[in-house]
Amino acid sequence: MWQSYIKQFKNYLRLERSLSGNSVDAYVRDVEKLAEYIELAKIEVSPNKVSEEHLTGFLRYVSELGLAAHSQARMLSGIKAFYKYMLLENEITEDPTELLESPRLPRKLPDVLSLAEIESMLAAIDHSTPEGTRNRAIIEVLYSSGLRVSELTGLLLTHCYFDIGFLRILGKGDKVRLVPIGKEAIKYIQIYLDHVRNDIHSKKDSEDIVFLNRRGGQLSRVMVFLIIKETAEKAGIQKNVSPHTFRHSFATHLIEGGASLRAVQEMLGHESITTTEIYTHLDRDYLRQVITEFHPRG
Repeated sequence: MWQSYIKQFKNYLRLERSLSGNSVDAYVRDVEKLAEYIELAKIEVSPNKVSEEHLTGFLRYVSELGLAAHSQARMLSGIKAFYKYMLLENEITEDPTELLESPRLPRKLPDVLSLAEIESMLAAIDHSTPEGTRNRAIIEVLYSSGLRVSELTGLLLTHCYFDIGFLRILGKGDKVRLVPIGKEAIKYIQIYLDHVRNDIHSKKDSEDIVFLNRRGGQLSRVMVFLIIKETAEKAGIQKNVSPHTFRHSFATHLIEGGASLRAVQEMLGHESITTTEIYTHLDRDYLRQVITEFHPRG
């Protein structure tokens, strides 16, 4: 139902608006994300019957996934272009995007780092020290897998399956999920484990914890916040950067790159957007492919 409308919209952009291939792809991707949300939310509605309420729900959903405010605004502009086209073609008589503000969401949205800013933070780390080696691995993992800070500090050695490229994560409400991890992150965790962690005498209750402080205990959440804050300051980044910034950057970069909403939702460990149904877990090979194909450091 949606695909035929999207195909016609694509032809219109290319032939009648004479837009570049990249612009056409961006507009089409925005509408495809809306179509995916409609399917995920089990809303049976054709493109010409979509209401402002449906669109508000979609924007709220991508905001909760962590999509940056500027990305939400750009996505909305693509959807607005689609409904202007629908009006032009007399497929609709009223534009459901007309009263939609960009974005109608909480005013304060978290900062999102660009890939260049993340790389400048990585470059600011002193790799000659044990702490620097550990901190590089921490930032790589946060950005590679979109973990919450508590999930990072609680990460266990026995839950790192580097041979298949996954981490076993214990999330909110003790819910377990498998999250793919990129090759760069695996590489720097391995360096940390081989050259730093192996030389630390771990405390009795921290033998299986991946990231340790210099006394052999589990890192605190506050310590990770300080590490991130100090590294951002060294890199000259003016934004308010926290561990959660990497989670939002992870989600934004994947969605902007073309990853499916459902895959990002799965990796972040978010609940289903329907209250009555939890989705079946996506195939592991597919999740790993998403990281490889759409993550800037996959």
